[in-house]
Amino acid sequence: MLENLEPKPVWKYFEQFCAIPHPSGHEHDAATYVLNLASKLGLTAISDNVGNVLIRKKGIGPSANRSTVILQSHLDMVPQKNAATTHDFTKDPIRPFIDGEWVKARGTTLGADNGIGVAITCAVLESTAIRHGPIEALFTVDEERGMTGAFGLAEDFLTGRTLINLDTENEDEICIGCAGGTDIIATLPAHYAVVEDNRTALSIIISGLRGGHSGMEIHLGRGNALKLMARLLAGLAGTFDLQITTLHGGSARNAIPREAFATVTVPKRQSAGFAAAVAAVGKDVARELSGTDPGFRIAVSEISLPPSVIDPAGRKRLLTALTECPSGVLRMSEKMPGVVETSNNLAIVTAGRDTFRIDCMLRSSSEQDLNDLQKRVSGLFSDCEARVAVGGHFPGWQPVPDSALLAAMKEVYQTIHKKAPKIVAVHAGLECGIIGARFPGMEMISCGPTIRCAHSPDEQMHIPSVERFWRCLVAGLERV
Repeated sequence: MLENLEPKPVWKYFEQFCAIPHPSGHEHDAATYVLNLASKLGLTAISDNVGNVLIRKKGIGPSANRSTVILQSHLDMVPQKNAATTHDFTKDPIRPFIDGEWVKARGTTLGADNGIGVAITCAVLESTAIRHGPIEALFTVDEERGMTGAFGLAEDFLTGRTLINLDTENEDEICIGCAGGTDIIATLPAHYAVVEDNRTALSIIISGLRGGHSGMEIHLGRGNALKLMARLLAGLAGTFDLQITTLHGGSARNAIPREAFATVTVPKRQSAGFAAAVAAVGKDVARELSGTDPGFRIAVSEISLPPSVIDPAGRKRLLTALTECPSGVLRMSEKMPGVVETSNNLAIVTAGRDTFRIDCMLRSSSEQDLNDLQKRVSGLFSDCEARVAVGGHFPGWQPVPDSALLAAMKEVYQTIHKKAPKIVAVHAGLECGIIGARFPGMEMISCGPTIRCAHSPDEQMHIPSVERFWRCLVAGLERV
């Protein structure tokens, strides 16, 4: 039981929140949960027309008359599960469990991103022992899918101008900047032809990859299942008379795809050789990814012959688009060593009735680089006769390294841990960029306990880091 972990109030609220389904676009019950908590605690609460919730709490003790501090987290989570896991994220609770020093979930994302931020905020709202100034607890919606909650904030919704975002995933870091991003959706035409009887149909499944957050973990060199599938099929198309019936994989634009699926046909005389060639490529890939994705698997099996296959021109368009689309780290930052500046995540391929849809998420801390990458990827897809749509842009957050809020939290961390925190900018997108643009003069930092493999079923949260982060946050609230 998580409620036996320390600090007990935080784990109590996290466990309760896990029991409430809250994938992006389905945050109503989660919003009701925090509104009901406010009512129970006798606090003022409001919600806006996009679903964001704001709870106000008066200051306590000597700090009562200080400036308002905003604690901000998001209510939604990325719904990722293993293929063998049966789970409806709109109905079923997350099932957390303790594994040594980590809390994990059974076959699904844990939702610590950003359920732990929600839980910590609820614990602050409940506490009568913490001495702090006035607090505005802001719970936004739809952060993972497009940050529409932050975009929808009215200019008079917040009164505070000091914000602590609880959505960073390393307990020893204080984040002061993030990348901006853009979505590209390409829709390729697909024309089908009747399949011949003298062919064998084969199912190819790539699985066992670690995936992860396409911002925070894009630099780790993990395999992208869609890129690997395209590489496999394009490489074998020159040797075998290969036809494709379907290809799909990935499930979230901000998660590195862990699985990909294809159905192909080859002449019966080539089926054994083709299966052997797939296995050989699989061994090569397994060696390449042994350090990052030791669980990589590729399976090929014979299945019933489908009624139709994509015509040769459509096959060429699809494989060209997928193989030539850049994916992964494209440029490292010159200003902040070790930080990714620009990347692309080839995230999702969906097979429609007569189309293939390709979703990409582009990120960069440079607006110019982001624009250049957008033109590059859009041009590639257009050359493949795709219909291209660009949207979902969100601004980056430029660092302010001399802010009073940062100085105070650095000193608190130094006092408690006897060492300085790391001051970082991240390649992930944070709502701070949008909020800072909407509320000029907002002083902001982002911080949180340690989470690994967010946006994948391997997501896990470090138990000791939660208690250490809680101590720093409490001391910080008593100071700022």
